[in-house]
Amino acid sequence: MAQCVQSVQELIPDSFVPCVAALCSDEAERLTRLNHLSFAELLKPFSRLTSEVHMRDPNNQLHIIKNLKIAVSNIITQPPQPGAIRKLLNDVVSGSQPAEGLVANVITAGDYDLNISATTPWFESYRETFLQSMPASDHEFLNHYLACMLVASSSEAEPVEQFSKLSQEQHRIQHNSDYSYPKWFIPNTLKYYVLLHDVSAGDEQRAESIYEEMKQKYGTQGCYLLKINSRTSNRASDEQIPDPWSQYLQKNSIQNQESYEDGPCTITSNKNSDSNLLSLDGLDNEVKVDGLPNNFRAHPLQLDSSSDASNSIDGPDHVKSASSLHETKKANTGIIHGACLTLTDHDRIRQFIQEFTFRGLLPHIEKTIRQLNDQLISRKGLSRSLFSATKKWFSGSKVPEKSINELKNTSGLLYPPEAPELQIRKMADLCFLVQHYDLAYSCYHTAKKDFLNDQAMLYAAGALEMAAVSAFLQPGAPRPYPAHYMDTAIQTYRDICKNMVLAERCVLLSAEILKSQSKYSEAAALLIRLTSEDSDLRSALLLEQAAHCFINMKSPMVRKYAFHMILAGHRFSKAGQKKHALRCYCQAMQVYKGKGWSLAEDHINFTIGRQSYTLRQLDNAVSAFRHILINESKQSAAQQGAFLREYLYVYKNVSQLSPDGPLPQLPLPYINSSATRVFFGHDRRPADGEKQAATHVSLDQEYDSESSQQWRELEEQVVAVVNRGVVPSNFYPTQYCLNSYSDNSRFPLAVVEEPITVEVAFRNPLKVPLLLTDLSLLWKFQPKDTSGKDNEEVKELVTGEPKMIGTEVISEFLINSEESKVARLKLFPHHIGELHILGVVYNLGTIQGCMTVDGIGSLPGCHTGKHSLSMSVRGRQDLEIQGPRLNNTKEEKTSIKYGPDRRLDPIIVEEMPLLEVFFIHFPTGLLCGEIRKAYVEFVNVSKSPLTGLKVVSKRPEFFTFGGNTAVLTPLSPSASENCSAYKTVATDSTAVCTALVSSASSVDFGIGIGSQPEVIPVPLPDTVLLPGASVQLPMWLRGPDEEGVHEINFLFYYESVKKQPKIRHRILRHTAVICTSRSLNVRATVCRSNSLEDEEGRGGNMLVFVDVENTNTSEAGVKEFHIVQVSSSSKHWKFQKSVNLSENKDAKLASREKGKFCFKAIRCKEKEVATQSSEKYTFADIIFGNEQIISSASPCADFFYRSLSSELKKPQAQPSVHTEKQSLEDAVRLIQKCSEVDLNIVVLWKAYVVEDSKQLILEGQHHVILRTIGKEAFSCPQKQEPPEMELLKFFRPENTTVPLRPSVEQLSNLIKTSLHYPESFNHPFHQKSLCLVPVTLLLSNCSKADVDVIVDLRHKTTSPEALEIHGSFTWLGQTQYKLQLKSQEIHSLQLKACFVHTGVYNLGTPRVFAKLSDQVTVFETSQQNSMPALIIINNV
Repeated sequence: MAQCVQSVQELIPDSFVPCVAALCSDEAERLTRLNHLSFAELLKPFSRLTSEVHMRDPNNQLHIIKNLKIAVSNIITQPPQPGAIRKLLNDVVSGSQPAEGLVANVITAGDYDLNISATTPWFESYRETFLQSMPASDHEFLNHYLACMLVASSSEAEPVEQFSKLSQEQHRIQHNSDYSYPKWFIPNTLKYYVLLHDVSAGDEQRAESIYEEMKQKYGTQGCYLLKINSRTSNRASDEQIPDPWSQYLQKNSIQNQESYEDGPCTITSNKNSDSNLLSLDGLDNEVKVDGLPNNFRAHPLQLDSSSDASNSIDGPDHVKSASSLHETKKANTGIIHGACLTLTDHDRIRQFIQEFTFRGLLPHIEKTIRQLNDQLISRKGLSRSLFSATKKWFSGSKVPEKSINELKNTSGLLYPPEAPELQIRKMADLCFLVQHYDLAYSCYHTAKKDFLNDQAMLYAAGALEMAAVSAFLQPGAPRPYPAHYMDTAIQTYRDICKNMVLAERCVLLSAEILKSQSKYSEAAALLIRLTSEDSDLRSALLLEQAAHCFINMKSPMVRKYAFHMILAGHRFSKAGQKKHALRCYCQAMQVYKGKGWSLAEDHINFTIGRQSYTLRQLDNAVSAFRHILINESKQSAAQQGAFLREYLYVYKNVSQLSPDGPLPQLPLPYINSSATRVFFGHDRRPADGEKQAATHVSLDQEYDSESSQQWRELEEQVVAVVNRGVVPSNFYPTQYCLNSYSDNSRFPLAVVEEPITVEVAFRNPLKVPLLLTDLSLLWKFQPKDTSGKDNEEVKELVTGEPKMIGTEVISEFLINSEESKVARLKLFPHHIGELHILGVVYNLGTIQGCMTVDGIGSLPGCHTGKHSLSMSVRGRQDLEIQGPRLNNTKEEKTSIKYGPDRRLDPIIVEEMPLLEVFFIHFPTGLLCGEIRKAYVEFVNVSKSPLTGLKVVSKRPEFFTFGGNTAVLTPLSPSASENCSAYKTVATDSTAVCTALVSSASSVDFGIGIGSQPEVIPVPLPDTVLLPGASVQLPMWLRGPDEEGVHEINFLFYYESVKKQPKIRHRILRHTAVICTSRSLNVRATVCRSNSLEDEEGRGGNMLVFVDVENTNTSEAGVKEFHIVQVSSSSKHWKFQKSVNLSENKDAKLASREKGKFCFKAIRCKEKEVATQSSEKYTFADIIFGNEQIISSASPCADFFYRSLSSELKKPQAQPSVHTEKQSLEDAVRLIQKCSEVDLNIVVLWKAYVVEDSKQLILEGQHHVILRTIGKEAFSCPQKQEPPEMELLKFFRPENTTVPLRPSVEQLSNLIKTSLHYPESFNHPFHQKSLCLVPVTLLLSNCSKADVDVIVDLRHKTTSPEALEIHGSFTWLGQTQYKLQLKSQEIHSLQLKACFVHTGVYNLGTPRVFAKLSDQVTVFETSQQNSMPALIIINNV
């Protein structure tokens, strides 16, 4: 139980006190009424004695009574109605609420920290009122009147006569059988005569003389002169007299105030915290009925005649008391009690009570106890005193003889008033009232046995109850508290006597006693036992106290506390005590909150919401309902629908209270703020026929960090080119779409008149659909004037100002149950300035007809649309995005700090040009190497001209706009007929095998020295695109060499003609997806030619072998490929002619066929060979068809240069540079160069495709780049074979920096050798036995440095068999030559070979060693011979 103001040792004596009746004359009542008080009320604050009192018990022992209190009340002849008592208790509880700002106790139990009100004043008020308002009954005498004060005024005509009348009246009420109420303790009630004297108005002498007369008549012990009203009430109350009555009279102003016809006096029944009965005041008794003054005609707890049935005894507790409470408070405010009394009067009243108790009441009680004691002893015929009673006396009482007319009832027999058992009980009650608990216990114990023997259960239960209380209160605690007595009493009252009121009194007393002994568990069980359906208020209060027991245990039972608080709250609610119900639920919520008991939490929140709404605590109601909706609810859809409708209903009421207030924050749907995306710009146009718009950026694209990095690099690349190779320090990549992955630390820039789209991610956590209507963005805007400075006064436009910012409104947005859905909301800025997007504003509703469950049904809709709304409320949700966590400095790493996220705060800048790009006839599928012509349309859709248009791509080899020569090349008629992408010229079929030479500079094709081949300027006419203008340009595409799907990114860069300080440039992105299928695979090798023909004194010839394989699997419907032309392109070499291996001139390749071509290449003439820096390439075309494709013109040369530049970009193994090794490395470099060749081959082809029974001709080109003699090169990258697994080596290589040595193969290419001799030689051996043949050895220096050459003619044969096999011949003359060959010099040696037999001989035996002249180290290597040199020697 909760803590109480009084201890149980104070509570019980205060609850059972001697009762005194008061009977006043009308004149006496008038005097007290001047103070707005009845006589009984006048005495109330002074009814406790200030000093100890002594009396003697029957054994003549002195007994001390401490803190004695008496209860004086006016005589009421009607018992109070139970319904009225119930209403009174209900009002007492509702009138007592926890004090505002009361500091609650914090109880820590386990992991719970609970704020709990330590005291429960409403329970104490209830208990006090309950104990005082108990009607007097026949089985006990505790609240029967012991004495009666007869009060008359000194101002009456015949006061003494008035006293006689009053005395007769009292006698009539007590002894007349018409009056069963009130109850009197003993027949000869003590009468005490009080003469009231008004000091300010009355005659003091007369009063004194009357008092003397009274003393003569009634004795000094039986009368008193009480002087009051020492001042007049209309006097200026300059001195402040305390008002001790207010705490008794206004503590709970709950009574029905009735005005009487005859005056302003009001009848008021008061709750008095210090007396055990309601003091019920009588009033003016001028109107008499049957001689009975109207002051005791009816009990004040009598209900009005108009009361309805609900207030009858069987009706519920729930009485609407709020209105009557309100009126009563109004009636009672402003009334000053005791206005005519001074402090001296207060002392006089106090003195009067003392005198009455000392001289009148206590002697009377003492005498009565003695009489009862003597009576009992004489009746029983036993020893003089109860104290010496033997056991036999206790157990030997007989059952009284019962006459036929003795009544029986359910609880056993009823005793007549003079029955000896009742006398024991009477004596016990008297002893109890004067705190003589030992004697009281003995008597109760005796009476209990008698009653049980007689089966008088009601009496027995009463004796048991008081015996238990007396045992507990005995000084020195001689015996433990007999709780089983109480249990038996409660059971008897409840089950046998069916008297819940008495059972409740037992429980209240016993629980307090158990609590004082810290037996909380037993107290809780007792309290819970008495909860029943007959009284919600009682059940609620007892359950609440039981909950407090659980929390006050040694180890607090928190969950039991919470559970019983919920039960109490429910019963309070049924009893109409809304505030208490709400308080109980709120206290229990502390335990259930956040522990995962979501259904319990929902129930509590729902109840709190409803109770708060009933009490008009709308904010609390809203927050409670909000909790139900925002937690992940496990409720059924129907229940969630009910919760949502209640919430909307409450919210609507809240918003109606302050219609002009700020919009409320709505809890639904959830918004994932960090997933908010912002897009700047127009939506992408859909494809229109053959026109396909650039993909650019849109909200439909998923974020990909890799691709965004690629776009960033492309933009950096083009910006660097524009800014002469340097990226400016203030460069910041353009971001059109901001999301949680983008860098949002800067304020984004938006262009005026271009929409801003905000994508908001909503999620509906409920199982019922939500309908958002009139959904739009909420924003704040600070406009700037055109000069860019802020206005003097910053206008903050928070809502619709369409002149500044246009706002798109979505009329209906439906989110289905548990669905996540994004809404895209647009703003249209019409003015420059700073925009802040704050959140979204919408009407939240639910669709009608989903379900109507225990909540409020669907209300009249306020919306017409696709879906019918049941009800909606307008509100907002803010978009608050937390920036990224900072982690750079030490301070940031050690603390948790977040950077800003400014994606919702764009700065609107001035107009910029806006480019749209359309691709016409853009293919989606190509063969590898296929060339296709498409068109690109550039449109300026803004009001500003644009310039500086460039396109940048990582794959420049994929497309070209044509070089500067494109315009110069004439079109041949057949080219236009076949819609060929190439520029062709009709040729003479005779000149088939000879090359047609042309030249072109790579600078013309944008591939100059130091240029970025990826950045391509778009050749706009006049380099400017005016507002609204559009330009179409041809664009050639070449299918990538690898098969598969290729994503090719284009980034278009452009600037405004008018330079903007904030935005320097704009970009447009396009991703083309091309699917390529296999076509041809070209492989080529180059080797030195041995022939000396056509030699022009220098250089050498080379043979180029080209293998072309058709790898197409005819999936694309390709019938066959025709090789129409093979062109060479090089700075130093050119094709001379085709060495046709077969006479088949037609180069057709069907599926999986392979063709072989051989070409002779010669060095370019000096005039053709330009300096290294001029970048001039010589193109030589060898034609297999009947028209020449000019390979040095667009688009053939474009793609050739593009592929060349991308090939050159691949990392080459660069030798490291060290000064001491410089000369060595130079040598190595020279040696390497000998075997290098820079010959590039372009194979041009046509493919015949059958598609939809039509034949199409596709054309394309493949490139092979030959770099090294003898090494095979391919047109498409070869797949790398995965290396075989090797054993792991666990040692470090000793010396990684091995000095670079040229390979043997490279060294063997320094000198080219060729032998010139007759193929067959006739010699008459019979004439001359030795045959001498002249042989010329031609030595050609291939390097650009001087070379020392040693020619060794000696045979190095190891075995004679070898000689026989090869045939023996001998070189005559010098066997070793040492020569020095200058750069690219050709030297001839005249040799003689000597033969002795006929036969076939290999002359290729001379071994040639070479080294660079200026090298100390001799990289001597045998120079290889191209082929065997066979000679036939014939005998003639």
